[in-house]
Amino acid sequence: MRIDRLQLENFRNYEGLDLPFAPEINVFIGENAQGKTNIMEALYVLSMAKSHRTSNDRELIRWDAEYGKIKGDVHRRHGNLPLEITLSKKGKKARVNHLEQNRLSNYIGQLNVVMFAPEDLHLVKGSPQVRRRFIDMEIGQISPVYLHNLLTYQRLLKQRNHILKQNYGKSRVDDVMFDVYNSQFIEAAVQIIRKRFEFMALLQKWAEPIHRGISRGLEELQIRYLPVSGLDPEWAPGEMASFLEQKLSGLQKRELERGVTLAGPHRDELQFLVNGYDVQTYGSQGQQRTTALSLKLAEIELIKQEVGEAPVLLLDDVLSELDDYRQTHLLNTIQGTVQTFVTTTSVEGIQHETIRQAKLFEVSKGTVKE
Repeated sequence: MRIDRLQLENFRNYEGLDLPFAPEINVFIGENAQGKTNIMEALYVLSMAKSHRTSNDRELIRWDAEYGKIKGDVHRRHGNLPLEITLSKKGKKARVNHLEQNRLSNYIGQLNVVMFAPEDLHLVKGSPQVRRRFIDMEIGQISPVYLHNLLTYQRLLKQRNHILKQNYGKSRVDDVMFDVYNSQFIEAAVQIIRKRFEFMALLQKWAEPIHRGISRGLEELQIRYLPVSGLDPEWAPGEMASFLEQKLSGLQKRELERGVTLAGPHRDELQFLVNGYDVQTYGSQGQQRTTALSLKLAEIELIKQEVGEAPVLLLDDVLSELDDYRQTHLLNTIQGTVQTFVTTTSVEGIQHETIRQAKLFEVSKGTVKE
């Protein structure tokens, strides 16, 4: 798949913008704080209906404007597909082929992107929340059912926590609805955890040989999904549900003392091992960056396998963060196979045919010139 054209209206620092793209590599060159990342953010929002930089959609709308709009002409194997996201104080509207979608989960997945930015290097050494977000965003692109289950789970988690807070300090929960919410909560949790186990196995399949190649055969990468509830991927759904029910029952006293749910997908963790050692704790900066790069390249292959088309790759100011060897490995991997968007302050020093053949855009003070 590819993006042939992007149109912006009142998005961030762009009052209006209309850009045609090359099918392979598009490079945005400019100093910092000129608007390069805003273009990458617009492409990401066009795909995911949310920003990777902020949870407040109002920040995406140009100062003093009433609304912001992102339109993209997307080309997929079955033909052209116009996409549109409109942001306003009233919320957001998403359109596919000019038809408004009543659910965002029906919109997400129309355009698949893999974003690689400097903050993604924190995927390994950052907080568990960063890794959970990574899992949810990537599975959500290829599984609308997962998104639906996740939204259901988050709603039930909020209701469950509300009851726990109302019963704060008590020895047991005094609410007739708690058992109903608890049962639904466990059912949704099991569906999410099972899908995460499945996704991690696929990611492991692709990331392991990629990591081995980048490390010149010196390192073996292992990815572990660690449910805080202790569920085993080999268990049937019923076994998982029974185990999680027992786990939550045993935690109820502590939950009432704290007023929060202490087990479930919202507290799970992802662990990366290189040659058997936890990269987050014991890995060098180089090993952590190789792991992050391996994950991103594996995402491309995984999405390609699941949806039958390569996703669009967004490289936001990340080439300068990689040494020459990792940079070359990345560019060799994507050459001629994935439509790629790159932001950088300069292409000098990037000695690779991929960049030399790219379509170049100069970005300065919210204007873009080819």
